[in-house]
Amino acid sequence: MFDDRTKTHSKDDRAMANWVTFGRFLLLFVLLGIIYSGVPTLQLVNAPLTVLIIALDGVDGWVARKFNEESLFGATFDIAIDRIVETVLWVVLAHLGFIGVWIPLLFIIRGNLVDAIRSKGAASGTAAFDMMQSPIGRFLVAGRFMRGFYAVLKAVAFAWILFWQPFPFLAPEFWADYGWFCVGVGLVLAWASAAICIARGLPVIIEFCVNERPGAAAGNS
Repeated sequence: MFDDRTKTHSKDDRAMANWVTFGRFLLLFVLLGIIYSGVPTLQLVNAPLTVLIIALDGVDGWVARKFNEESLFGATFDIAIDRIVETVLWVVLAHLGFIGVWIPLLFIIRGNLVDAIRSKGAASGTAAFDMMQSPIGRFLVAGRFMRGFYAVLKAVAFAWILFWQPFPFLAPEFWADYGWFCVGVGLVLAWASAAICIARGLPVIIEFCVNERPGAAAGNS
């Protein structure tokens, strides 16, 4: 989930790209209503709607670049919505019993730490991904490939798990025979997402600690 709008500092906070981002936020509540509706046939919409919400993250970045609407506000706003979407979905999956509660706790702790560090950069006019200085940090955190891979992995995890939500009611015989496999794949995808979450969060924390240690500024001058 994960934005490319990080460099040009436009003052237009009403940019079209930001409205696309806000639209993703509204669709999240539609998805939550369907997930908790208790209507199995309606819950078949869960997976495609989840994919749409996450895919729109790429659309708002494209719109920002296309119409020259890139801004620090846009990048920060997009990251905030990304964080809300993923945190809410992890919490919902844990609440429904599809994954362990440790997974949303991990994402919440990591997200709070990283966002607190990035807020310092935002205060000085530095966008989140521009803060990374080390090669490994730029690859894991700011690199387009890893950002895309991480987004796709989480999207697949969310969509896969939510896709099977109504099947115990819609196809009980199938679920009795193959439900273990569907649940197992979902857990593997969730665990893999958690592992990448840690791998992408550590460089941000480590670089911040190194740069903020006493004498670091003098050593870098």
